[in-house]
Amino acid sequence: MSDGRRELGLALQTNKPVGAYAELARAAEEAGFDVVTVFNDLWFQPSLPALLEIAAATTRVRVGASCLNPFTLHPVEIAGQVAALDQASGGRAFLGLAAGAWLRSLGIDSSRALTAVAEAWEIVRRLLAGDDSAFDGERFVLPAGAHLRYPVERPAVPLLVGTWAPRLTAFAGAHADEVKLGGSANAAMVDVARARASSDRLGIVLGAVTVVDEDGDRARAVARREVAMYVDVVGALDPTSPIDPELLARIRLLVQEGRDDDAGALLPVDVLDRFAFAGTPAEIAAHVEAVLDAGARRVDFGTPHGIDERHGVELLCREVLPRLRIA
Repeated sequence: MSDGRRELGLALQTNKPVGAYAELARAAEEAGFDVVTVFNDLWFQPSLPALLEIAAATTRVRVGASCLNPFTLHPVEIAGQVAALDQASGGRAFLGLAAGAWLRSLGIDSSRALTAVAEAWEIVRRLLAGDDSAFDGERFVLPAGAHLRYPVERPAVPLLVGTWAPRLTAFAGAHADEVKLGGSANAAMVDVARARASSDRLGIVLGAVTVVDEDGDRARAVARREVAMYVDVVGALDPTSPIDPELLARIRLLVQEGRDDDAGALLPVDVLDRFAFAGTPAEIAAHVEAVLDAGARRVDFGTPHGIDERHGVELLCREVLPRLRIA
């Protein structure tokens, strides 16, 4: 572990009605979670409204999106969003940046991701710090004298980079506070990320689909369906135990056809365990403990949390966290 800290986060999908985010966030904070984050996935609600609701409902947890991307949101707008969240939360915001996923369906050119993310962070950093010097990047520019026309809570916010890519991980090692491997529950990936980052300071965060239930088999059945779309995206990126390319191709085809249940049914148990936290509270606690013992700073429990989300979050708060805090 980079600095001895062990943290837990609750990660929410932005598919809920107004008010639901506050309720879940309050429960998480009261139980002892350190972070409440929301995804900014394509086709779901934008992250900022949910984050502002979470900020208003909490007083201690850190809050931020995992993650915004500079291909669908300009860095000036990213700076504005994180500044608004930081003010609303009283200085508890972090900024998550990533290259994004599923953008090809919109015809968006997301090539040269490292350049885009690095330049986006440079613009955000300058705007928050009040640096009005010109920036002439390869993808983005900032004219001399440009500045935010409102006060900011802090002149700097922590940066989390969401990526599996070696070059972006190395960038995170040099510039970010944390790197998050979204869609990974594999303890072996912690050492991979650490080596790519070349940094003992960087916090490694693993986050994945989570389904907790008193019936472990039922939890795993639901997790298979939920994780299929993520395995389609990141399944080939885990070098610690490569998945059969033919299996990945079959999963991809079924996901494209909207047959997530069939795609999930193809996942062997060992593959499911690398891309999801699924099972009883005791099983999930043991899985998370292994990830933290491998050196991760934080684990983010991702959607849908349970067969029923509220019950899943309740089990995480009441049955999983106490096991980990005691350990």
